[in-house]
Amino acid sequence: MLTQLRLDHANMARMLHVLQLKQKTLAQGERPNFKLMREVVDYILSYMDDFATPLERICVERLETRAQEELPLMEKMAEDYRALKPTLARLSDDIDTILMDNVLPMDRFAEDLSAYLEAHRTYLRHEREGLFPLIDKHFSAEDMEELRQALPEKAEQELERLQLAYPELYAELRDADVPEV
Repeated sequence: MLTQLRLDHANMARMLHVLQLKQKTLAQGERPNFKLMREVVDYILSYMDDFATPLERICVERLETRAQEELPLMEKMAEDYRALKPTLARLSDDIDTILMDNVLPMDRFAEDLSAYLEAHRTYLRHEREGLFPLIDKHFSAEDMEELRQALPEKAEQELERLQLAYPELYAELRDADVPEV
């Protein structure tokens, strides 16, 4: 299960890397592929709702009983993660505005995107350096099975669905290095 969480972590890092490439294009004064950006943002928003929330609940519950001293870290991480969603939803709305050819200040959009990417990368770093070692140390085999059971049934098929629904995005993800976050 920890391997699956690390794989999800790497896939999210790839998603953020794709957005970073589009942000750099925008910062250079060029028009990035906003449709592709829409696909990435939709995927991340869906992931947050369908995958991260049940896992977060179980992690916090287990660590409350087994590692009380780590609870402030878990609460901070949960707070930081929840703060990502409204920021990403605002970016989603902005992308819709752009795709409908409505006026939106591109410098503000680029700054908002950059701030979101930095916040999400920081969260991933805390996950890798803080959460994963805690899970490895404090979770039993039964806890890991409960984490696996908490994932929606469609978790295994999500990347396959992504490949079929968004071939351009999947191609970029497949070719993207896993950046260190």
